[in-house]
Amino acid sequence: MTQHNETKAVRLQTRKTGEKEHSTPLFLTSSFTYDSAEDMAAAFADDTLDVNIYSRFSNPTTDEFIAKIAALEGAEDGVATATGMAAVFGTFMTFLSQGDHILSSSAVFGSTHTIITKYLPKWGIDYSYFDMNDPSTVESLIKPETKLLYVETPSNPGLDIIDLEFLSGICKKHHVLLVVDNCFATPAVQQPIKFGADLVIHSATKFIDGQGRVLGGVVVGREELIKPLYLFIRNTGPSMSPFNAWVLTKSLETLFIRMDRHAASALQVAQKLEGHPALSMVKYPFLPSHPQHDIARKMMSNGGGIITFDLKGGIESGRKFLNSLQMLSMTNNLGDSRTIASHPASTTHSKLTVEERNAVGITPGLVRVSIGLEHPDDILSDILQALEKIQ
Repeated sequence: MTQHNETKAVRLQTRKTGEKEHSTPLFLTSSFTYDSAEDMAAAFADDTLDVNIYSRFSNPTTDEFIAKIAALEGAEDGVATATGMAAVFGTFMTFLSQGDHILSSSAVFGSTHTIITKYLPKWGIDYSYFDMNDPSTVESLIKPETKLLYVETPSNPGLDIIDLEFLSGICKKHHVLLVVDNCFATPAVQQPIKFGADLVIHSATKFIDGQGRVLGGVVVGREELIKPLYLFIRNTGPSMSPFNAWVLTKSLETLFIRMDRHAASALQVAQKLEGHPALSMVKYPFLPSHPQHDIARKMMSNGGGIITFDLKGGIESGRKFLNSLQMLSMTNNLGDSRTIASHPASTTHSKLTVEERNAVGITPGLVRVSIGLEHPDDILSDILQALEKIQ
């Protein structure tokens, strides 16, 4: 029977124990036993055997989480990691070698930027950036050594969006892997594989968990690509904890309904803030004023749960705004049930130069708001009263 993704997120359970449990069980064990010495030897001799050896390698609870994400993204297989950055770094290390080149959108999370510009060059891996607002430059930046094209869409924190079908066509032409960070949208809103992505990455810490409880990352895609990535994660150790996998698996059961609420409230708040005298800009994918609004409508089922706006007073107004909030949380997370406000220029992207921040639209007064599950009128009321204090 064909099922919608909303049903799969709730009902998909790949295995059950003899206890006939109704909820996904938690296998909180570091290792697994064997029936004989021969079975143990066989398990270590053949990486293709479907047998649990050690929870750094695989665990039934972690496998359950991977299977759900893969199903929701339309992928063949996946691997789970301890954090979202472990998923990003593991992907880079698996598919890039000395002498290779990575092409990335310039609008990426601060830690990803650090990996690309500080650590990859130490191992002889070159990089180039392209502007998501000028996709016509992408093909000209591909070199014979380019092995991977990396993009966040929507981007963190600027909410830039790019047509993945366009990028996929270029990548296939040049035999380059297209890797997409889908953290802001989640599979409830966007499935990049449908538009030609080879691998999809998530920081499951964010909307997939949805309540700010655990860390986690996941990469899904074609089985032939996941196998070497799995072996890298297995051997180097940034594997997901079975407990975190269990929490995240349960979180997926409410992902679609949460993302619907996040998006509906975010759109309402963004619409009410547009034109506010203290703001020079309000940005949200499903606002007609968004520069890539048509692309967002093509690829996303809703606009997601993040909005940004630019305070006219710059960095001091940004700090004053945050200090004036009465309900919204100040923390460097997003995708929580609680609405969160942050100031990227002084936090997540503070290690970028002023020029680098300007190049990706991170102005001194930019505020990122992750819209939670509170009543939208209460979220808006807190933002408005804080804006009044900086005018």
